[in-house]
Amino acid sequence: MISALPCVGRRERVSFPRFGLFDLQAKIDTGAYGTALHCHDIGLKLINGKQRLCFKLLDPSHPDYTEREQVVRTFSRKRIKNSFGDWEERFVISTIIVIGNRRIRTRVSLTDRAGMKHPVLIGRRLLKNKFWVDVAGENLLGSPVGPEPKA
Repeated sequence: MISALPCVGRRERVSFPRFGLFDLQAKIDTGAYGTALHCHDIGLKLINGKQRLCFKLLDPSHPDYTEREQVVRTFSRKRIKNSFGDWEERFVISTIIVIGNRRIRTRVSLTDRAGMKHPVLIGRRLLKNKFWVDVAGENLLGSPVGPEPKA
């Protein structure tokens, strides 16, 4: 039943607690299948003899940018059609995204979204059976619940 699901607008505030990114503006895009996060310097490195995916979140023009390199052990590659209709290979990771008061484990592709207005794009794979979309609304869920308190 649609009314039992929370409603999101065409833009919502989201957080990625694993990476220390909080309260980012995301575009809700039912025309996109997957979710994408703006990164740069994305590549593979050998660390202690094991291949790891390394990247930097956002870019220097974003107010929340830090030079900190993120390193993940588990990742995959996938061919994804970008917003211009071209196919590209992207790295995909599994992580937690917070939207409103909901913590959702999801797959996120890492890509350079420097030319885009929003650093995060939320596609229908994440939205399905979790939210319904009111295209006239914005930030209907408010800021996402912040980081969990430290024990």
